[in-house]
Order: sequence, then structure tokens, then C-alpha cells
Amino acid sequence: MPAGEVRLPGDLTIPDAPKGAVVFAHGSGSSRLSPRNRRVAGTIVEAGLSTLLFDLLTPREAADRSKVFDIELLAGRLLAATRWLRHEPEVGVMPVGYFGASTGAAAALWAAAEPDSRVAAIVSRGGRPDLAGDRLELVTAPTLLIVGGEDATVLELNRQALSRLAGEKDVIVVPGAGHLFEEPGALEVVSHWATGWFVGHLTGVAT
Repeated sequence: MPAGEVRLPGDLTIPDAPKGAVVFAHGSGSSRLSPRNRRVAGTIVEAGLSTLLFDLLTPREAADRSKVFDIELLAGRLLAATRWLRHEPEVGVMPVGYFGASTGAAAALWAAAEPDSRVAAIVSRGGRPDLAGDRLELVTAPTLLIVGGEDATVLELNRQALSRLAGEKDVIVVPGAGHLFEEPGALEVVSHWATGWFVGHLTGVAT
């Protein structure tokens, strides 16, 4: 996908008769091959939504720590991927949601604050929404923050960010889970809540 002067690889999965699409924004040190994001994406596809997982940075950029935490840059890449997706014939006219993990969640919120993003829903997994700064007040898309109960610092940051979001919002705490949701069953809980949020807000079907 073109993003300014670079091109970024991505994996687009389209189920039969899709009703919406979810674009994934991975966290620092990760990529479109993130096993956790791909597991969540699999559940979302099973529910009838398309998914797009892509690399937010080129390999050279990913080695530069200043770019890894440049939320404005990452948000710009996410918007570029969204524009590309909206020109794809099978999914272009469908509602789009963002799933962000760690710093990717901040990028998703930053991008969603742009008037032309037209994002219908956002889910954050172990995210750092605080890194979106003052852009939080501009986000009107329904936003679900999912945090591990043992991830104390990030949980507090999410609760503070929740109060600053303008639209429909909620926070889900997964008991016993840490930042990466590696505990047995933790990622399945994330998938359940994320899929329900996207299905409800992208298709209008209550779950």
C-alpha cells in the first residue's frame, strides 16, 4: 500500500459477504505478523468482517526508536491504509473500524480524530491511549478499551483516557491478564469483546 514515499506490505482477508472491515495497528516492536493480532483477526473474520493487517513502518524505520514511538507518523500510515482500503472494490463502501495494540492504539485514536477518517468503531488492546494526547477529546467513534487486570500502570492510563473520550466508550478489564494477554484464555476474552464491539457498531447487529 502507498503511504507517502514508502510502500507498506499488508494482508487483507475478505470473508464471504463481508459487512465491514477492521484495520489493525500493531504495537512497538511488532508487525502485521503479530500472532496475538492475527488470532483476534481470525475471530473477527469468522464473524463476517474483513481484516487488514499491515506494517506501519518499513524495516529500516522499525529500527529507529524515534519512529517507533512517533504516534503522528503511525497515525498517518493508518490513514493511508484506510484510504487504500476504501478504494478496494469488495470492501471500499463498507464501514471501517480500527483495532490498535499498545502504541498502535494511540495511533488509531489519533487517526480517528481526523475529520476524514470516518471510522465507525475503535478497539484498543493493552493500549496507550494517553499517547494520543489532546486528540482524545476529538474522537467521537465508539471506543472500547481492553486492559489486563494485572497491567496496573496501563490500566490507570486507560481509565484516565476514558474520561477524555467524547463519544460512546467503555473499558473492559480482563482479570489476571498482563500487558500481552499471554495467560490461558485471556486472548479469547479480548477476541470476544472486540468482535462483539465491531459487529455491533459496523453492522448495527446487537451482540
